[in-house]
Amino acid sequence: MPSTLSSTSSAPVRTHRRDVSVGELLSAVTSDVQTLFRQEVELAKTEVRQEATKAGKAAGMYGGAGFAGYMVLLFLSLAAVFGLANVMDGGWAALIVTAVWAVIAAVLYQRGRTRMRGVAPKPEQTVESMKENAQWARHPTR
Repeated sequence: MPSTLSSTSSAPVRTHRRDVSVGELLSAVTSDVQTLFRQEVELAKTEVRQEATKAGKAAGMYGGAGFAGYMVLLFLSLAAVFGLANVMDGGWAALIVTAVWAVIAAVLYQRGRTRMRGVAPKPEQTVESMKENAQWARHPTR
């Protein structure tokens, strides 16, 4: 009895036959594996798209929070300048607040620079693994 297609599914419905050749069986298995692989890839693409959408929305929220934080710091700095201007000249008050921000910027720059020096630009583990795979492929019996 030959394979028939189901009217509700695009996958073939296979019936049992005793006189099927090995070539036909391998062809059927290969076809099924290819179909399964395509479906898995499509599922992975869908999941990645959904997660990317969630991540994009979260990144937008982080961006909005960063801007709001910037505005808070700006107005706190202005408040500090106006508060200091009550006890000294306004120019000196602005200079003091600016100097405080310059020190904060310098400290953050140095810390970021130190951390950046520790970042490896090349994925060392992946490179090592690829070298091992290439060596194994050349000499699989070792």
